[in-house]
Amino acid sequence: MSKRIATHDTFVIERTHDISPAQVFAAWSDPETKAQWFSKADEFDFRVGGKETNRGGPQDGPIFTFEARYQEIVPDERIVYSYTMDLDETRISVSVTTVEFHPTETGSQLIYTEQGAFLDGHDTSSQREHGTKVILDKLGEVLRNVRETN
Repeated sequence: MSKRIATHDTFVIERTHDISPAQVFAAWSDPETKAQWFSKADEFDFRVGGKETNRGGPQDGPIFTFEARYQEIVPDERIVYSYTMDLDETRISVSVTTVEFHPTETGSQLIYTEQGAFLDGHDTSSQREHGTKVILDKLGEVLRNVRETN
């Protein structure tokens, strides 16, 4: 049997946007808007205790499953959720994430903090941080479109 390990790490990603914290928060809380930058949820129950599930991956490749539980929601200010990530039938990580929305002079600042246990060498903090940055860049594109249509 191979040795089982859990590697713990935390990363923080900050982004600024030229729209209000309420509009950025809405991009996380509205399933149609979130599907434009994250992925279409198989299940989306945005409330404390609610669950979000997404499954997907490359064609002919493994299936990744993201399953989150919302732990705290403060409208327009903060979202805290815990989530697991599976690769096919293998659990690769368990994380707690806090997303904060702060007003700035020109819009808002988003602060994304993830604290994770990355399991048995199947995933790493640096891989997860890279993937999260890509996703948050997609969010930025969606928010630019929101700004331009308002």
